[in-house]
Amino acid sequence: MQLIRNGKFVADDYTTVADDDALPAGAVIVSLERWQKERGELAARNTPLGVRLKSGQEPSAIADDLDKLAVVALEFPVYRNGRAYSYARLLRERHGYKGELRAVGNVLRDQFHFMVRCGFDALEVADNITPEIWAESVGVFSLSYQPATDGRAPVLSLRQRLAARSDARQAV
Repeated sequence: MQLIRNGKFVADDYTTVADDDALPAGAVIVSLERWQKERGELAARNTPLGVRLKSGQEPSAIADDLDKLAVVALEFPVYRNGRAYSYARLLRERHGYKGELRAVGNVLRDQFHFMVRCGFDALEVADNITPEIWAESVGVFSLSYQPATDGRAPVLSLRQRLAARSDARQAV
């Protein structure tokens, strides 16, 4: 797998650690179960830490610990399961999470644009994804109907601004 962070292909500094494996030195991502079981020891480490949430594990389970987490990895188990989109928005908008939100699992190129709009800033992608495919997929839509965490104005607000300008010109 490759990692795209903030639109650039980068080396992944994190090791995803299974629940029964020993913790290696350096940055790690652990499961929610392991975080809940070993929270004290994990938080005491002097290395970056991440938690991976499975599709049915809601962000409220880690909401009080977000200040301790450098990464929250949200799993897409299959293409038709979009809970992680909602969880990403909850983490960004309701819980104010500023760290890295990482999409993991079944991350497909036709979803890249929507993942970024929902607040993901890192995506684990298949090895066949190139920078050209990334750029094409993220830039596929120039306008959006819904507001999102990316700060882009939805079409309705753009229409309202254009109408206001037109009204102002006609008044002159």
